[in-house]
Amino acid sequence: MSGSEGTARRISAEVVCTAIRDDIVAGYFPPGSRLTEELLAQRYGVSRVPVREALRTLESEGFVRTRKHAGASVAEPTEQEAADLLEIRGLLEPLGAARAAQRRTDAHLKVLRGLVRLGQERAVQGQVSDLPSLSGWFHETLAQASGSPTLAALLIQLRHKISWVYADDGSGRAAEAWEEHAAIVDAVARGDAERARRLAAVHLEHAAAVRTLKHRVNAGRRRN
Repeated sequence: MSGSEGTARRISAEVVCTAIRDDIVAGYFPPGSRLTEELLAQRYGVSRVPVREALRTLESEGFVRTRKHAGASVAEPTEQEAADLLEIRGLLEPLGAARAAQRRTDAHLKVLRGLVRLGQERAVQGQVSDLPSLSGWFHETLAQASGSPTLAALLIQLRHKISWVYADDGSGRAAEAWEEHAAIVDAVARGDAERARRLAAVHLEHAAAVRTLKHRVNAGRRRN
């Protein structure tokens, strides 16, 4: 296999992995549903090879479960696993915010401030459909500003999994949420790591309070 063929194969697997993950998070493939290589290859217009690689990656991330003789299926997180996602994020994201206050670049700060401005405008105008993507971009940028690729990757993966497992009924506190985002950015800009950590922790507590499980039946099952 040539270098260009190898790169194309890796990119294809990456793209397919993202597409399957997005479909799982969006609920197109609900928890417990089977994921056959043939079906996925047809859906995304690729061969089975990148699909197979993508499923292995998604299994390592916890989105897919593979059983002997049964093949791959969408994972079915328990209520405890769902609660763990929020708890782990509650520990890691404040750490990321504190590190961002110490390591952020001017470019990170510019993006964060721009997102806050857009988020506040949309909240005031009642354009709530734009807010989830803006909020996701905000938290991803904040994670990247930590200067730790490992921490950023963990936080981004957690955000995807929380969006998969939980519904967010935060439209009623949209303006408040973006004020909290603005305060975090202010602390990051000032280099106040402890304040950034504290504000991020409070923001996540408020966000967790308006989340509900999407799949109560599946989430409540016990593991054998």
